[in-house]
Amino acid sequence: ARMKKVVKFGGSSLADAKQIQKAAAIIKADPERRYVVPSAPGKRFSDDIKVTDMLYTCYDLAEQGLDFSDALDAIQARYNDIISGLGMDFSLQAEFSEIAENFKKRAGKDYAASRGEYLNGKVIAAYLGFPFVDAAEVIFFQPDGSLNDEKTEKVLRERLSGLENAVIPGFYGANPDGTVRTFSRGGSDVTGSLVAKAIHADIYENWTDVSGCLICDPRIVNNPEPIKTITYRELRELAYMGATVLHEDAIFPVRAAGIPVNIKNTNQPEDRGTMIVSESAEHCDHIITGIAGKKGMSVINIEKDKMNSEIGFGKNVLRALEKSNVSFEHMPSGVDTMSVVIATEALAGKETAIIDEIKSRVHPDQIYIESNLALIAV
Repeated sequence: ARMKKVVKFGGSSLADAKQIQKAAAIIKADPERRYVVPSAPGKRFSDDIKVTDMLYTCYDLAEQGLDFSDALDAIQARYNDIISGLGMDFSLQAEFSEIAENFKKRAGKDYAASRGEYLNGKVIAAYLGFPFVDAAEVIFFQPDGSLNDEKTEKVLRERLSGLENAVIPGFYGANPDGTVRTFSRGGSDVTGSLVAKAIHADIYENWTDVSGCLICDPRIVNNPEPIKTITYRELRELAYMGATVLHEDAIFPVRAAGIPVNIKNTNQPEDRGTMIVSESAEHCDHIITGIAGKKGMSVINIEKDKMNSEIGFGKNVLRALEKSNVSFEHMPSGVDTMSVVIATEALAGKETAIIDEIKSRVHPDQIYIESNLALIAV
């Protein structure tokens, strides 16, 4: 059986005809790249507006009962530019008429937002000559808005097993009643991940505008090196600390299936990018994989002689936090000291109650809160 790759392309990789041609060349360069998950067209230049944001604005007008035809025409013009730039004989007229009707009927914000991916998927499927599979027919949510994993996996597998190639738009699926529901922002990563898991892909390639994850934030450090290999666990730590490369929920489906993810750059396809693997399979040149940070932290410092031999000390401190319904980020300790790091906004208004509770439970020699700190994860 030949290898199967799922390729997801982000908005900046599909922002106009020129970018879509690059993406198509990447797909066609490797016959194993069989299943394509596109985002909606992103920004073509820094002051540009993403198609998804244009759709939100347009639907806002519809919801207020105002004339939204000019706003919708502007979106159609974006797609017509792409179609003519690709030299295609193809029209989205029927789709836009249907969208106009559904906007008049107030089909919902999620429906509106999802049309960017839906329309781009149609164009890209036609351009590649691949079948188009509407995500609303293969990705399902539960009534509470969480993903219906079992049904999604079963239907995706059945639908795609009969197709050598397919384009499945990212970002949305269907509610139990058939209406469209979207993932949170960046959710096309999740779609790609679900497709990869359902078809047992050998690799999930996530094409974006950066050559993988960087060792640290380029806005803080000049020209940081790319990370060649990182484990899912490390990536989750970095993502939690604010490194934005992959949507959080996109990690779980492929991680469970042991499918590696390769973050690649559409504009520099020869760069190896970052491989995200289950456990570090290859030796890393760097002792440190990556560095990320979060501002807005506070620390409760607790000092007490012979704290280390006092049974239940830590539990009692944490009980005090639990009582105020506060979760902690990190808990470094020494022999006679214990520090609890908490997001400053989570502490707001609860400082006195927590300190009083800790005092009554463990009688520290000293306790004080320090604020205005950043937590750095290495």
